[in-house]
Amino acid sequence: MRAVLIAALVALILALLGTPAAIRVLERRGYGQLIRDDGPTSHHTKRGTPTMGGIVIIVATIIGYAVAHVATRGGFTASGLLVLFLMAGLGLVGFLDDFIKVRKQRSLGLTAKTKFVGQFVVAVAFALMSVQFADKHTGFTPASRVISFVRDVHALQLAPVLFLLWAWVMITAASNAVNLTDGLDGLASGTSAMVFGAYVVISFWQYRNTCGGLNAVENCYSVRDPLDLAVVAAAAMGACFGFLWWNAGPAKIFMGDTGSLALGGAVAGLAITTRTELLLVVLGGLFVVETLSVVIQIAVFKTFHRRVFNMAPIHHHFELAGWAENTVIVRLWIIGGLAVAFGLGLFYAEFIGGGGL
Repeated sequence: MRAVLIAALVALILALLGTPAAIRVLERRGYGQLIRDDGPTSHHTKRGTPTMGGIVIIVATIIGYAVAHVATRGGFTASGLLVLFLMAGLGLVGFLDDFIKVRKQRSLGLTAKTKFVGQFVVAVAFALMSVQFADKHTGFTPASRVISFVRDVHALQLAPVLFLLWAWVMITAASNAVNLTDGLDGLASGTSAMVFGAYVVISFWQYRNTCGGLNAVENCYSVRDPLDLAVVAAAAMGACFGFLWWNAGPAKIFMGDTGSLALGGAVAGLAITTRTELLLVVLGGLFVVETLSVVIQIAVFKTFHRRVFNMAPIHHHFELAGWAENTVIVRLWIIGGLAVAFGLGLFYAEFIGGGGL
């Protein structure tokens, strides 16, 4: 438990104190946010706000994780390092996208094809490495992988190739979902902090009730390195909260694709390594709503040449409907928090139900 608290505290302090320094550096280099002309007119005043602040979140998370291990003399684990690899890898893809935008002063960075290729390479590398580590409790090998909700759904057992495809789809979907949510000051960072907080609880609970572990019970969890995953989640949560201090409206800095893709990757990585992949749909309910609003808008417009929303993602719809930006943010935070609470409720209900809802 000490490692979890240390990771969260160190990452929080680093992000809180490091973000102002990042703002000064980015301002000197002229790395300011570009605003789409077709977006809400109220956003035009945000043009030039430093972007790529996601670098701070990534660095604070990694350092918080490392310091926690040094302070507690604990060893690094494959699961924890894999999630950090996924976070940093997708953060690099986002950084390239942001860098091209600010360098060429245009709203388009990497092409959609190039970005998807980058996400594919990082996601498949993560999946390939993750199946190389056998689960010490279940004897899980690279020969198969079972998709899970709170526990394995054995009817959804995948062959290695299908697991690689599943991991790519899930990681790409999660990273793009957070990216779509990152359209208002503090919306994505605040919601991500809540989801990471949920994974601190889930991972630590799995650690306390690991099969053959400290407090093994009949309906125990067969998860590799759950305590270290709690440390990663705590570090990411602390980094998000520290960054949110400066990212809250009116934002002094934006995370950019550097941060949104990294956070989405970290969330997906935690879902896969804690074997709660399908539960992420509930925990990240706000991300799902934001993504669905875009999908619905595009599908209906292409089919009927009509718009369902004033603008997608849905947070812009409410802005154009006359809601103040802060009102939209707080209300969507409430929805995100309710989704997290409901997801944690499902997780606990499954446990006390003896392994079945």
